[in-house]
Amino acid sequence: MKILISLGQFLGKYFALFVLGAAVVSYFQPNLILWVLPYVSYLLGIIMFGMGLTLKKSDFSAVFKRPKDVIIGVCAHYLIMPLIAYLLCFVFRLPEAIAVGVLLVGCAPSGTASNVMCFLAKGDVALAVSIGAVSTLIAPVMLPFILWLTAGHFVSIPAMSLFISVIEIVIVPILLGIIVNTLFGEKVQKAKEALPVVSTVSIILIASGVVAATHENLFTASNLLVIPIVILHNLLGYTLGFAFGRLLGMNHAKSKAVTFEVGMQNSALAVTLATSLFSPAAAIPGTLFSVWHNISGSALASYWADRKKTEQQVKESLASQ
Repeated sequence: MKILISLGQFLGKYFALFVLGAAVVSYFQPNLILWVLPYVSYLLGIIMFGMGLTLKKSDFSAVFKRPKDVIIGVCAHYLIMPLIAYLLCFVFRLPEAIAVGVLLVGCAPSGTASNVMCFLAKGDVALAVSIGAVSTLIAPVMLPFILWLTAGHFVSIPAMSLFISVIEIVIVPILLGIIVNTLFGEKVQKAKEALPVVSTVSIILIASGVVAATHENLFTASNLLVIPIVILHNLLGYTLGFAFGRLLGMNHAKSKAVTFEVGMQNSALAVTLATSLFSPAAAIPGTLFSVWHNISGSALASYWADRKKTEQQVKESLASQ
């Protein structure tokens, strides 16, 4: 088990590099990974089950103890990211399939890595967990509704299929994970220790499968524009998420939580929905976002952590004088 824990820590530390490396291999040797495509939804379900397995009743306490902060975070998430996505699609006049992919990313709930980034950045982790949990639990309604508002005028939105898919892929596995954790507690502790490895490998396989499926069109002239759009989407999400929290009176730690919960999306879900309900091309933005937001999230978390450490050292130095 110690080997699995060490492997999980290693994969987590260099996660973005592993995703990038696997994507490169899948691009040049797509036949090696195309087998994964029929299992993408199952892989995401495993990730969500693992997320549920780590959740406890106490993780939702912030929802009831300080509902205002959680509501601010969830509203920021479902206002900022879809709006940025819509404006980017409009300004750059993206092709239909790519636009759907960008909007899917914008309408997705908070990313599974956002809580980790908040912890590393010395932010309000309890608030981050609550915002992420609520944004995920209401995703079956919010995702189809917002996607219909933003993309319904140029593409047919299978709202009911989206609703059912999010329920099956996200909500049911999370609830099952919570139930198992509640009933068996410490008996599943060893299984929890293997979760980082399972989740990381699953995300890498999902991203690799989509790259393999879209390798012929991934770097065409029209699709190269997706890279700066994905970067803009993520960075604007961070910036506006932080500003939203500060403007509404949140302290620095709370605003950090909102920043990560807004800017980091469940891009694996966007990729899964794009592949199953739209087209492989619609999965390209989610695939690129999955790689990029882990790089940017890690960098931002490190910056804030170093800044916090420096501020603490300055305070200690002044206090000792």
